[in-house]
Amino acid sequence: MAPTVQRRRAAHAARDSLNLLLIMCLLLKTCELKSANTSKPNILLIMADDLGIGDLGCYGNDTLRTPNIDRLAEEGVRLTQHLAAAPLCTPSRAAFLTGRHAFRSGKWHQGVNCASRNDHCHHPLHHGFDYFYGMPFTLVNDCHPDRPPSLDSGLRARLWLYTQIMALGVLTIVAGKACRLISISWKLVLSVATLVLLFFTSWYASFGFVRRWNCILMRNHEVTEQPMVLERAASLVLKEAVSFIARNKQGPFLLFVSLLHVHIPLVTTERFLGKSRHGLYGDNVEEMDWLVGEILNAVEEHGLKNTTLTYFTSDHGGHLQARDGHVQLGGWNGIYRGGKGMAGWEGGIRVPGIFRWPGVLPAGHVIHEPTSLMDVFPTVVQLAGGQVPQDRVIDGRSLLPLLRGDAERSAHEFLFHYCGQYLHAARWHEKDSGRLWKVHYTTPDFHPEGAGACRGSSMCPCSGAGVTHHDPPLLFDLSGDPSEARPLSPDAGPVYREVVARVGRAVREHRRSVRPVPEQLSFQNVAWKPWLQPCCGPFPFCACSRDADPGET
Repeated sequence: MAPTVQRRRAAHAARDSLNLLLIMCLLLKTCELKSANTSKPNILLIMADDLGIGDLGCYGNDTLRTPNIDRLAEEGVRLTQHLAAAPLCTPSRAAFLTGRHAFRSGKWHQGVNCASRNDHCHHPLHHGFDYFYGMPFTLVNDCHPDRPPSLDSGLRARLWLYTQIMALGVLTIVAGKACRLISISWKLVLSVATLVLLFFTSWYASFGFVRRWNCILMRNHEVTEQPMVLERAASLVLKEAVSFIARNKQGPFLLFVSLLHVHIPLVTTERFLGKSRHGLYGDNVEEMDWLVGEILNAVEEHGLKNTTLTYFTSDHGGHLQARDGHVQLGGWNGIYRGGKGMAGWEGGIRVPGIFRWPGVLPAGHVIHEPTSLMDVFPTVVQLAGGQVPQDRVIDGRSLLPLLRGDAERSAHEFLFHYCGQYLHAARWHEKDSGRLWKVHYTTPDFHPEGAGACRGSSMCPCSGAGVTHHDPPLLFDLSGDPSEARPLSPDAGPVYREVVARVGRAVREHRRSVRPVPEQLSFQNVAWKPWLQPCCGPFPFCACSRDADPGET
């Protein structure tokens, strides 16, 4: 063989060996990156408040600008049948996440104290979170000095009734003492009268000061603003979130941002006012999208995009009762019937669900299987290397097999929809056929007729005279009728009876697994324990405006 040919073959062999070595190195590097990505990612959870599923471009809206959330959907997985059912991290749940800093930013809305103002038994820091900044309560119209009060009028009426009864009792005692019909000391009469006066002035009268008592900001255990300045609250929550990402960029971390947007009173900064095509609500949605974009930018600026599982959702569907005269202040729920607080109707429980994890979850993928907010807890726990509690029933299921494409069907066969403590509806997802059924046992009465909501009240009732109990129940085939416009007739054939019977057995089995617990939002807790209110200063004269910049936590 000629030397020239030999040299050429040797050169080709060397080049092929080098190419093979480069390919092997690239594959090894890819495997290393994928391993790093999938080991223990940062976890970023973002929850909007009362956002309608039809308010986002990625869910079909072409009149509102939501480029940041739409980009999140393009780069991740979008769920079309994601259902509101429970808070993402209920008390004690963050404690099951291991080896990471956990921060709750925004609204907590699960209570603070049990027996004293400083025991903080319900506080996020006592339930697994390392840091907290935000509102311990929630936004209401009372937080805005120029808006009419929105706290429950029924509660006000009951307090007023109790005050009248107690006052009448004191007057009866005074009259009896004056007429010498009863033998008690005037000192005791004065003491009882003083107690009644204190009750009236310290709690019922405080409804005029809800903004001061409940519209507050806290950093960890400290009240930093009382009352809070609404116009800057969202920007402060954003600064805290961005600061947390910068401080913990070495990770892994859990950041749960519970946004104040788009709950009434729809406080919107000057930059976004009047910019949308849908009034104040549209302005607020577009500002919310900007806030989400700023958080995503912070993740990307620190090089964390590929090592962060990002999730976006809403706690409810749009609030159809939120109105100012004839102006709608709630969201749009697309083709779905009903809205927030309407138990089983799809418009109140179908919410956006978007997951992004570049390199792990397929970009642009859409999943039409039923999933739930309850699923986020076991999903996050699995990613963090923890274990869910074994001493109770966990209704959620990890979404990882579905999101990664390892499973084609949802792990849920049945899901149950409550209004408060009352089960109003249940859905059955037939595993073999994929068909989806919904059974309604109770529905709220919409008024006026044809309104699609309970106009004139802040929320539809869960029980009592304002609901209809259906016997036989309403049955919808959501596979072909997602708008719940055509209930199946009980006389339609055996399908109706078979489906209702199967769902009924599942409901009975579910109810046997439910354990009753004390009601945290009972009248007694709300009305009779004013001393549990977080307060900076001597109670009830609570007021402060401390350093509002992110702390070095």
